[in-house]
Amino acid sequence: MSISIRWIIWICSLGIAGAIAQDRPNILFIFSDDHAYQAVSAYDGSLNQTPHIDRLAEEGMLFERCYVTNSICGPQRASIQTGKYSHKNGFLRNGNKFDGTQQTFPKLMRKAGYQTAVIGKWHLGEHMAPQGYDYSEVLIGQGPYYNPPMLRDADGDGKNPERIEHVGYTSDIISDLTLKWLKEGRDPDKPFMLMTQHKAPHRNWQPGPKYLTKYDDRQMPEPPTLFEDYSRRLKAHRDQAMQIDRDLNANDLKLVPPINLTPEQLKTWTNAYREKNNAFLDARLDGVQETRWKYQRYIKDYLRSIASVDDAVGELLDYLDASGLAENTIVIYTSDQGFYLGEHGWFDKRWIYEESLKTPFLVRWPGSVQAGSVNENIVSPIDFAATFLEIAGANVPRDLDGASLVPILRGNTPRNWRKTHYYHYYEYPGWHLVRRHYGVVDGRYKLIHFYEDDVDEWELIDLVADPLEQVNFYDHPDYRDIRRDLGKELDRLRAKFDVAQKDPAASFEVGDTPARYRFFE
Repeated sequence: MSISIRWIIWICSLGIAGAIAQDRPNILFIFSDDHAYQAVSAYDGSLNQTPHIDRLAEEGMLFERCYVTNSICGPQRASIQTGKYSHKNGFLRNGNKFDGTQQTFPKLMRKAGYQTAVIGKWHLGEHMAPQGYDYSEVLIGQGPYYNPPMLRDADGDGKNPERIEHVGYTSDIISDLTLKWLKEGRDPDKPFMLMTQHKAPHRNWQPGPKYLTKYDDRQMPEPPTLFEDYSRRLKAHRDQAMQIDRDLNANDLKLVPPINLTPEQLKTWTNAYREKNNAFLDARLDGVQETRWKYQRYIKDYLRSIASVDDAVGELLDYLDASGLAENTIVIYTSDQGFYLGEHGWFDKRWIYEESLKTPFLVRWPGSVQAGSVNENIVSPIDFAATFLEIAGANVPRDLDGASLVPILRGNTPRNWRKTHYYHYYEYPGWHLVRRHYGVVDGRYKLIHFYEDDVDEWELIDLVADPLEQVNFYDHPDYRDIRRDLGKELDRLRAKFDVAQKDPAASFEVGDTPARYRFFE
């Protein structure tokens, strides 16, 4: 064979390889922090409107039962990276150090020919830059809502990240950085997997300048359990420290401004809050009326923070349309867990109950996902790794705890798909004093075990009989068979996932979260 013919064959092979690469869809993974499904209008439009996130539901699939495995920020992020439960990937509570050298899905996607990037909130430890990414620019620790310093790793080796000082609102900055990478940073000859990860609406819910007065003319509806009485509930319920009436501080309530604002930002902030704060202080509210004021302040700031995230989603969708990338790009919107918006009188997450357990999950995949479809299978963020790897055409490791959602996305639920889900929360002692617990859920019933030296309590929830999850049916004679069957299933799942009887030592560590960020945990 002549050299010229060999050259032609080689050139053609490159073209074929490039075409094959481009046939594989891009993945845009949009991730927020603590975004309650109740605050996505595609799920429940009673509080706010999220038109851009809703577009994904209109043009794709909305999942009604996306259950997290451990409702706390860092551990859930680690489970997404690894496709494994917390006790297997080693990240059980905030403050643990994520072992970035272990198997993660972005590393495997790179091997499969994908370009990978992560921008925004990392929250898996400052000790190690994100691993498995061609590009990263991430917040340091939790990161502030305004003027965030970030660590940029432009070559993906994780060895010498550059500290970048940004000025502006963090949600806007993350959106701008994401668009810049899409326009200038990606290799057009490779499919990409881009994770854009927002800080908002995490505590303490600082709105952007554009939305500081949004909802000032509205009184938000109160959840029916805002003033729940815990006197007949379990000790685990009574001991928590996440109540709106007693546990929100001056920073949460915006009675004092953030400490890191520029003079111009501070002026805008003060103009938005000063008159409202003075009215509250002058009123000298107490009891029920004070709680109601705190709830209104909390829920409005929370929703204001979400408004900026929704704008960011809209900007990305518009760019995909304008650039011609939309038809070959899977777009996902989800959060690390759910959040309490006053239900049971609470804010935060951590519990196995619906508001905390269930996270929003919406997927648009042109040509594969039926537009406007709603899915009620039990799925989990622990399934994301296997899903992304199958989409990439990579081998899915057999040691993953999750399973690929590709068949479900295409409308074909496997016969052996899970009917139950295992949950395990470890962070006690810790923020908000939620007791360690594990349990099994099947979409209707939950069997829960709170376990401590001073707490050994069981709970059985029936979402049909008690959708507000206020009644414990564990000792009810009519539920004896259900309790038995769920107990067997709980034992089966704990054996399947190799859950030890004694919690790992890492679950008791205080951790290494820098002091300047501990307030926000």
